[in-house]
Amino acid sequence: MLYQRKHGEEHPYWPAGPFKIRLPFIHYRWEVAETIQALVMFVVAMGMIPLLERYLGLPYDVALAYVVICGIGFMLPNLLGVPFVPGWITPAIPVVLLFIGGFEPGPDAIRALVALQLVVTFIFLFMGITRLGSKLVNNIPNSIKAGILLGAGIAAISGEISEGGRLYNTPISLGIGGLITVYVLFSLSFRDWVEKHRWAKIIAGYGMVPGMLITMVIGWTVSEYPLPAVEWGVELPAFGQIWNYLPFTIGFPSMSLILAAIPTAIIAYIIAFGDIIVGQSLLKRVDHLRPDEKIEVNVDRVHLVTGIRNLMHSFFAPYPGLAGPLFTGVMATIAERYRYGRGAMDTIYSGAGVFWIVGFIALFLLPLVTLFRPVLPIALSITLLITGYLCIAVAVEQIDNATSMGVAGIMGVVLATHGAAWGLGIGFVLWLLIELRSKQSLKEHAGEEPEEPIHIEEEPDPLVVAEGQQPH
Repeated sequence: MLYQRKHGEEHPYWPAGPFKIRLPFIHYRWEVAETIQALVMFVVAMGMIPLLERYLGLPYDVALAYVVICGIGFMLPNLLGVPFVPGWITPAIPVVLLFIGGFEPGPDAIRALVALQLVVTFIFLFMGITRLGSKLVNNIPNSIKAGILLGAGIAAISGEISEGGRLYNTPISLGIGGLITVYVLFSLSFRDWVEKHRWAKIIAGYGMVPGMLITMVIGWTVSEYPLPAVEWGVELPAFGQIWNYLPFTIGFPSMSLILAAIPTAIIAYIIAFGDIIVGQSLLKRVDHLRPDEKIEVNVDRVHLVTGIRNLMHSFFAPYPGLAGPLFTGVMATIAERYRYGRGAMDTIYSGAGVFWIVGFIALFLLPLVTLFRPVLPIALSITLLITGYLCIAVAVEQIDNATSMGVAGIMGVVLATHGAAWGLGIGFVLWLLIELRSKQSLKEHAGEEPEEPIHIEEEPDPLVVAEGQQPH
């Protein structure tokens, strides 16, 4: 490395307006662990290909070209000074699919997705430039936030387990692999093993990788997925054909289509802002253990970079996953390894940066691409199942009483079944009718404890009482 960090300072960078540029080998070293992890986890990026084929009507080679453009976007945040591992707005994918699913695959669906991505771009750039992001999201009632997360979680899981879903069609491999992945990532008993056993710590350090590999092996063994036909060479996506599937050729969306996309875009933004908070919390957990580096999380910079990525997608690769600030599973594993000192990971930027650089390179390695091509649905399915679990868990954390839970629950079900516009509309109506209190009422009830959960006590059995026994 040309630049070395002094103890306790921010990692070196080249200033560029609101951004801070860092490059591998110049500003940070190459990390071997992230290299190995990315050579498997890049398949998650390719997991978007089935959705591009189904909902946008793209041929495989063009869909792969879209994924390569997405890979360029994945490398931008770290390059420009954001210490997160970026990803999609994964919890919003089921809501996005509800929106574009109402259009015929092909030009109509592509225009609809371009409309959505342009609105998302505007929201991120506007909030980043004006610095209004945190104020807006902090003023949204908790029951509405929880309803959005519940709806996204329900839609993610129900889409997998319902008839025609990936878990429904391949229950053995995805069932076993999904359970293993959830156990490694979230189980309290496995966390105890990590503290006691080195082998468990090694497995935990690779996050989703062990569960995905086991799922793939089982899928091939029980013939739920076809065996790969591995080819050698370099993969060349169909960049020459991609122009036929972009708004410059098929036309840009109408204003009415852009207006129709606004509710879904608002939900995607709120979910993405929640990802920013999650990213901050993951770094706070380990920051105090690494006094050698001062980590800066600039929320405005995160907004600007995410807006730029969504703008790039709008014009050159409209994407059902949109462009989000955080790949939660990988960020969690990188943060966990970062905590063990400078010898384990020199800087958070080296871990986060190397991961997607290797992931981008892997998209061109034909042996890896052809090896994983038959099992692409596995990567997307496990990602959505984990996302559904996290959405529901975080939604419940937002709620502190039964009234809010009722509003959030109904809103979540409506959103998952009828889309963003109906979900947001029902949620705000229920909040106004059931939860909202006047300013005077808020003053009168200031300082009260949150409402207790509702308990329904059983009536005593008359026969039991008549016999002189104590009711249960």
